[in-house]
Amino acid sequence: MKDWDVGHSALVAPAVARNRAAILAVLRDVLPETGTVLEIASGSGEHAVHFAAALPGLTWQPSDPEPAYRRSIAAHAEAAGCTNLRPPLDLDAASPAWPIPHADAILCINMVHIAPWSATEGLMAGAARTLSPGSVLFLYGAFRENGRHTAESNAAFDHDLRARDPRWGVRDLEAVVETAARRGLRLDSRLTLPANNLALVFRRDASADGS
Repeated sequence: MKDWDVGHSALVAPAVARNRAAILAVLRDVLPETGTVLEIASGSGEHAVHFAAALPGLTWQPSDPEPAYRRSIAAHAEAAGCTNLRPPLDLDAASPAWPIPHADAILCINMVHIAPWSATEGLMAGAARTLSPGSVLFLYGAFRENGRHTAESNAAFDHDLRARDPRWGVRDLEAVVETAARRGLRLDSRLTLPANNLALVFRRDASADGS
């Protein structure tokens, strides 16, 4: 969970190089061929650059509430030169109003456990407001299932997160799914990815409530 400076503004998150290929393989199956993908909590911006380059038919909209991360996203985007990658938005998932009215898909990687629970609640409400029926909300990260961690490494990770901020922590999958369902977002698929992480694909129902 550590970032290193490279250059003046760009940051490097080592986990990105380890997980981006596995995540991209799922995205190729679940994202539309064209349209705008809103990435919530883009962090360093490395995922945004990698996915935008690999999926040129999509317009990638990164976002992050932290200025240092937005500077990093912009630096990586400038270096990559992807024409389908927009400038990063200042977007807090927990906010009741997002600075983008519509997206054809939403992606959120490794945010749910490194943020207060209000961010997950806001993410689900925002997805319900922003997505059309049938559109995808994609989550990736570590989750507990049936009240238990799926690996000892995840238990240690959870302990470290809560020591850093008691509002953080590996979330129960069932609580995330229930919170999504209350907003009209149904779990379409659950995939096990490397390093004891899950990919969760939700789809917005016509009854989604983003109020």
